[in-house]
Amino acid sequence: MKTEARTITEADIVNFAGVSGDFYYPHTNEEKMKNTGFESRIAHGALIFSVMTGLLWQSNEDRPEVVALYGIDEMRFTAPTYPGDTVHVETEVVDTEPKDHPYGNGVVTNHAEVVNQDGETVLSCDMKTLVV
Repeated sequence: MKTEARTITEADIVNFAGVSGDFYYPHTNEEKMKNTGFESRIAHGALIFSVMTGLLWQSNEDRPEVVALYGIDEMRFTAPTYPGDTVHVETEVVDTEPKDHPYGNGVVTNHAEVVNQDGETVLSCDMKTLVV
């Protein structure tokens, strides 16, 4: 499945810094980033993960009813995301397993990749969701 796309804005990064309390300079100090090898400030990895989950839940794809995010395995931030980058998510089911759980009957594992406008993967992970 491939989701719709979303552009990461300056406001996204500033607001995420405020909500998370993560004002570390790679996200907030353009001047200090000039000599680091990056093009400019970069989006928080946790912001990109949050955008990924939002894009997935907004999709109209038929899927089992998700009760909760159950876990993330093998998460890697493989390239920076800059203000102005546009990202989408690509997923593929890689495993299903029954689960004796008070709130669900199984776990679905999707390999997920967040891909930017240049076709470069910026985040990859195996996302597990508890389903009914």
